[in-house]
Amino acid sequence: MDERRARGLEMMRRVYGWDIDDAPGDFFGITADHLFGDIWTRPGLSMRDRRLLLIGVLAGQGLNDVLDIQIPAALANGELSPEELREIGIFLTHYVGWPLGSRLSVQIDTLIAKHEKKRAREENER
Repeated sequence: MDERRARGLEMMRRVYGWDIDDAPGDFFGITADHLFGDIWTRPGLSMRDRRLLLIGVLAGQGLNDVLDIQIPAALANGELSPEELREIGIFLTHYVGWPLGSRLSVQIDTLIAKHEKKRAREENER
């Protein structure tokens, strides 16, 4: 595996919050090498900045399935707090429209509750 692919897979792990194995195919290769190996690793924006931008774009397009990945990853990585995510929902509602924004707000609260439940369960297991 070359350095670019390794860098891309590592960044995918950081972004998504789980291990990503190398996979065949041009689409996966372009995604791992270019998007994650080159674009996500560029200097100039923090992971938090990139996550904020991505959440805004996804919310604006109503891509809630992808938000179901990005919001928990932001919480797990400590990039955004529950309070910040709720404020993002309020802010974005006024730009993406009430139907998308209200769906986002409910989604944020649901994902925060799941995150807090998981964290409490992990603390109890210690």
